[in-house]
Amino acid sequence: MLNHARPLHCFSSALLLLIVSLARAADVNPTQDRADHFLTLVNSSYQAMVTLESNAVWNAATDVSPVHDASAETAGKARAAFLGNPTIINETKALLLKRRDLNALTVRELEQLLLNAAEGPMTNPRLVSARIAAEVAQASTLNSYEFKLNGQPITVNAIDQLLNESTDLSARQAVWAASKESGKALKAGLIKLRDLRNGVAQELDYPDYFALQVAGYGMTTEEMLQLNVDFMRELRPLYLQLHTWVKYKLAEKYHQPVPRRIPAHWLNNRWSQEWGGLADGADLTTFFKDRSPDWIAHSAEKFYVGLGFAPLPASFWTKSDLFPVPAGSPRKKNTHASAWHLDLNDDVRSLQSIEANPQWFATAHHEFGHIYYFNSYTRPEVPMLLRTGANPAFHEGFGELTALAAGMAPYLKSLGVLPANFKIDENAFLLSNALAPGIPFMFWSSGVMAHWEADIYANHLPADQWNQRWWQYVRDFQGVEPPSERSEEWCDAATKTHINDTPCYYYSYAIAQVFKYQLNDYIAKNILHQPPQSCNYADNKAVGDFLRKIMERGKTEDWRKILKEATGEELSTRAMVEYYQPLMRWLVQQNQGRPIGWE
Repeated sequence: MLNHARPLHCFSSALLLLIVSLARAADVNPTQDRADHFLTLVNSSYQAMVTLESNAVWNAATDVSPVHDASAETAGKARAAFLGNPTIINETKALLLKRRDLNALTVRELEQLLLNAAEGPMTNPRLVSARIAAEVAQASTLNSYEFKLNGQPITVNAIDQLLNESTDLSARQAVWAASKESGKALKAGLIKLRDLRNGVAQELDYPDYFALQVAGYGMTTEEMLQLNVDFMRELRPLYLQLHTWVKYKLAEKYHQPVPRRIPAHWLNNRWSQEWGGLADGADLTTFFKDRSPDWIAHSAEKFYVGLGFAPLPASFWTKSDLFPVPAGSPRKKNTHASAWHLDLNDDVRSLQSIEANPQWFATAHHEFGHIYYFNSYTRPEVPMLLRTGANPAFHEGFGELTALAAGMAPYLKSLGVLPANFKIDENAFLLSNALAPGIPFMFWSSGVMAHWEADIYANHLPADQWNQRWWQYVRDFQGVEPPSERSEEWCDAATKTHINDTPCYYYSYAIAQVFKYQLNDYIAKNILHQPPQSCNYADNKAVGDFLRKIMERGKTEDWRKILKEATGEELSTRAMVEYYQPLMRWLVQQNQGRPIGWE
């Protein structure tokens, strides 16, 4: 195993002395010259550290083993030893004190460098080392967890299939409960990580880890939570209509009385974040029966190539891990779909478990949206430190936009998935989009997830209240309840991957939903001149040019400026609300005479 911590410290310190001496000798703008030399060193070393750590973490995620876990931990420590080096932190702070003498791009690089340093500040090496070890251990538990149903191993794809297909409520409750067992195994590690994550954030003067993460948006915790509360307020009339329609539909399906709140095991999603499978006229499952998982993957590449983007490098196809582990294989891997930019250059990969169905078709297109975002800002004009999304939600937004566009009926016809004579039920397609991910997802991410993580990190909620608070938010924000009481023995929030490995992030998914509808609205009305609810991006190079102008900037400019220049408006649910206006009218008619909501 390699340990670069001590050599990197000495190396960076010596070079910093050289940089300072060169800057002092400069005749013009010595501060800018000093920053240029400093950032040349940092960007080069940053790329090397990201590459080292990403490869180690990739191996740990795709082949869970003690050896790979140890390598990931060592690589994480090496990266922290560089980025969290006190000398680098102090130099960055010193340069930012003279920001008036620096150009805007340099300031953005330095600010990003401090955000990166806050993840592993070596002003407290023991704390950072403990945090890295705990992160690796948690990832190993998550990635290797074996779910069981009736004492027999079951894959997550099989869990999802049962929830999609079974109409036996007792069987559904059993598989739903099985899906929550991993929370028991993950809770102790998450308790430990909560304190360690808060500790590293406080080393660089952030009050807690939640505050550190929202700082990437240039916002405070209070501002972020208020933004998400505003999203829910603006979408609440539509959500209440959807909630009412869904619980009547499900009561009919399961031959049960209509409940106030929807029992969680009645829904097809393990976390009630999406309510799919209820829009009969938009169920496309049969149209994917003759497609292969490989075709699903390549169709996502075809979407972007048709817009004028280059085909993916051959290495993407040889190095990615796109399909389920074969039955009987001893190898275990993370089952959450993800996209990776391993070297901040041309090594892009995706980790998925693709099967030939509409859900994986959408997921594959989402992940390829990330991949093409990586490729777009991988260019000399974008420094290594800024090769990331304009904010985290932009990355998720491009993924979600790709999935939305690829799921529209005109596009599916052009692709040959739907026959040319397929009669489109527009209300059914709108209902399908609204249910998954659409509107329920907003109240799950903006409401349940954002507020629960703010409680545990920013408000220091005691661990013996975590599950109770979680379900309080599920009931209050979503109008959903568990099939039976859930004690503090479980930690149902921890069954979600990103609670463990990408904490304080789910508000980014909510912002991404809002962002995607704004982009789609602009594209449909100003480029395609088609209805936003039923448009076709296929082979339209002007759409590709529009997207590329946003994507290629990375984080070189403020996200608010990029959004305003692209769409002409601030972040707003306006496009989202308008998109579903036809559905809203239909739902109001369907729900006549019914009590609306659950209060």
